[in-house]
Order: sequence, then C-alpha cells, then structure tokens
Amino acid sequence: MAHFAELNNEDRVIRVLTVANCECKDSQGEEREHLGVAFCEQHFGGRWVQTSYNSNIRKRYAGIGFVYNQELDAFIPPKPYASWSLDEATRDWIPPIPKPTSGTHVWDEVSGTWVAIISRLSSDATPPE
Repeated sequence: MAHFAELNNEDRVIRVLTVANCECKDSQGEEREHLGVAFCEQHFGGRWVQTSYNSNIRKRYAGIGFVYNQELDAFIPPKPYASWSLDEATRDWIPPIPKPTSGTHVWDEVSGTWVAIISRLSSDATPPE
C-alpha cells in the first residue's frame, strides 16, 4: 500500500490516505509517485504528496498537523515548544539545551531546562489510600 498526505494552502497535512499499489504503478510495474498523486487528485481533489509508513521518504510518516517543507523535502511535526528550533540537517526539533543522557527528564518551557523525573515508588512503599 502507498500513503499520500493531503496538504492545505500552507502545506499543512489535513489527512493521510492509503492507496492500492496498483494505482501507483506505471506500465513497467514500477511505482511512481506522480501516478498516486494523480489518483488522489482525481478521486478526492486537493493537493497530495506521498509519505512513507516506514519513513523511507520525506524523513517520517506524515501526520495531521505536520507541515511539508518543500525545501527539505520532509514532513515536519508541530513544534513542541516555542524555544526549540528546527535542525535542517536532521529535520528534527531540538531544544536549546541538550537533553541529559542519564535518567528520565522532561522539558520545562517556563524555566528553559530539563527536569528530572524521580520515581517515589519502591518495593516497600505503601500506595496512598
């Protein structure tokens, strides 16, 4: 199966559909994106770009709300925090401070730091009533 993302006027993904492989193959049996795009346009209207469930093309599988960046030829997920920036080489959002490599941490946008998550449960702990 082939997957195609419909884009709005701002290149934001508004839906993703599965298309039978036979709709994307040329007369030599080779899969061609433009054939799948034409199929989607004919049956559903709109503007379409192929995405890959296995992330083989365009960095990652498109999701609703992602943006297709034509210059990077990649689907970019929504920005997780205002302070994060897009690394164009990896096409991933990166925090202003690298995440610590040990322990479990979550990003705190207010303080602009990683906050460690500490488990308070132990084998002899009594759960609250």
